Parts: sequence; structure tokens; C-alpha cells
Amino acid sequence: MEEHMRQLSEGTPREVGVCPEGLAAAGSQLQRAVEGGVIGAASLTVARRGTLIFSAGYGQMRPEDGAPDTQPDSVFLLASITKPVTAWALMMLVDSGEVSLDDPVDCYLPEFRGGARDRVKVRHLLSHTSGMPDMLPNNTELRRAHEPLEEFVRCALQTPLLFQPNSDFRYQSKGTLLAAEIVQRVSGQALRAFEKERIFDPLGMRDSSLGLGGRSIDELVWCGLDSSAEEDEDMRSWGWNTPYWRDLGAPWGGMHSSGRDLAILLQTALNGGVYGQERVLSSAASAAMVRDHNTHLSAPWGLGWALADSIVWNRCGELASTSTFGHTGATGTVAWADPQRELICVVLTNKMDDSLLRRVSNAVVAAVE
Repeated sequence: MEEHMRQLSEGTPREVGVCPEGLAAAGSQLQRAVEGGVIGAASLTVARRGTLIFSAGYGQMRPEDGAPDTQPDSVFLLASITKPVTAWALMMLVDSGEVSLDDPVDCYLPEFRGGARDRVKVRHLLSHTSGMPDMLPNNTELRRAHEPLEEFVRCALQTPLLFQPNSDFRYQSKGTLLAAEIVQRVSGQALRAFEKERIFDPLGMRDSSLGLGGRSIDELVWCGLDSSAEEDEDMRSWGWNTPYWRDLGAPWGGMHSSGRDLAILLQTALNGGVYGQERVLSSAASAAMVRDHNTHLSAPWGLGWALADSIVWNRCGELASTSTFGHTGATGTVAWADPQRELICVVLTNKMDDSLLRRVSNAVVAAVE
């Protein structure tokens, strides 16, 4: 099959030049972390050259006796791996000529005006150079009140910038929120519906949704090691495991997915926006997403995707090639693709441990012969 037509099929590690013992060693790191109480649940998915060669689950889906075992395709809350998917949706509108990256944001969000806001371009929202904050000053109050996403947008449109646009790099979720609002206003669709119709369904990402996607929380992997009875009042009200947060559809952190689905997305990115017979992004837009747009700041980042030599997100380990791209999430997740090795790795856990994600990633890279 030609490279640009690749879609994941199952095979053995040896068939694509990967040592199975090395992958087993990567998985054993997760198993030991579960047994040591570092994390409660995990899955590891590895693919190379369009072949899915490792997929396993570890631990239990919930921190309670008798909870189901985590499966290879168990669904996790991704946290910030959501961001490049939001960026992907926006880039689809760039492809269709409905949005330009170099337009001021106020072309699409006219309320976003005044002062330095006039100089914020759409591309700055995706490369963390807009000056927007990571979280709103009243973030906790909004969540405690169970405010809808529209209220987060209203506040984000008015919040002061932290610096002059494109003069600095600061990782920020609220820039992603405004990018999502552009998608919704231009397309006329809610972001969760847009992504389902134009990304998840065409690619066969059956486990993926922004928000709950009609599932109950019991069907998903629990975030953290505390049961609901052990969580503090805020966590029980608006934390990661509440119906409010799980279904808010936060475009910076509210997506659910499985390891296999994310491997499909990463394979599509490696293929230049096409998966099998489905093209969901142009090759030009796909390439732009993984190109460094912050060379003037020495703060490498693509459009949505993080790049391997960024010190902000380095959970892909120290052995991945410099062309590696991906993203991580605060719930304990990382997904990356190494174009040089044609290698994909997705590590999903339910509690952040930076070292664990790096060590598992290193073991996966080291298994390539």
C-alpha cells in the first residue's frame, strides 16, 4: 500500500522492525506503576508503518473493589490532547477558504477588540503566542457555578492579554477556546458536532467525542486515584469526574478517546491528512500543523501540535527524533508520532507522572531495530 494510503492494520512487531521484548518492557513500566499505586489505570498503543503492533490495558477503570479491568480500547479523558484536535477543526476551515490564519481574530470574533487585541492573529491562538492566559482569573468561580461554555467564551473575549501578541510564548488554553469559537461561528455548528461529522466519523474514530458523546461516566476511565467518596468538595462538584466537566466539551481539554483512535488520528497526520480513502485535511495544512511557527521566539510549536524540542511538553522522551510531534494532557496522557521512524505511541493513564510517560516513550523508541 502506498504510504499516503496507509491505514492501521494489525500485525506483529517483527514485521515492521520492532523488538517485541522492547514493547513488553514499555508495558511493564505501566504495570509496575499500577502495582506501586502511582497510577490506577493505563493503556499503551504502538503502531509503525501503518501497522498496529501493540495494544494493552493495565489496572482497573475505577478506584474501587471489583471495578472492571482497563482494556486496550478503554476510553480516557485526554485533557490537553484535545487542543490539536480543535486546531485540526480550524485548519479544515482554512482549507475551505473560510478562515485565514493571518486575519486578525476580530474578523471572526468582533467582540475581541481594543488595545493589543487588534494585533492578535488567528495563527497566534494555535501557537500559544496570542497573549491569552492559560486559565481565566475567575476560572474556579465559573466551574463552581457550573457555567456553560458560552460564559467561558464571554469572559475570554474580555480578559486582558498577558503580553503583546507574538512577542512571547505562554502555554494557554484560552487561545484554544477562542479558536474553537471561530470554528463554531464560521461553520454554524457546535464544535462537538463539527468534529464528529468531519473528523471522528470519517476516520472511524468510534471511541472519540468532545464531551461525553452519550456515554455515562461509569463507561469511562476514572481520573485520579481517589474514589468519589475520597475527593474534596470541589472535585465532587466540578472536577474531572463530574458530569458537568465531562460533558462541558471544553475545546482545550474535554475530549474523550482511546489509544487506537488517537493512533488513527496520528497516522492521518503522518499520511498528510488522508486515511485510507478519506482525506480530512489537505497535505499543505497537515504540514503546516507540524512546522515550527515560533522560530523568532525560540519556543518551538506547530499549529496545535507540540514539537519534540519544546521544553514545555517533553513527555515523548529523549530518544524520539527532532521531527516528532504530539501532545500531552494533565490527566496523565501523551500521544506522539515520529515521522523519521514512522512510529506512533499513545500512552493514556489516569494520573500525571511526567517521568513515567517519558520512560515508557523511550522504551517504545528503543524497541525499533
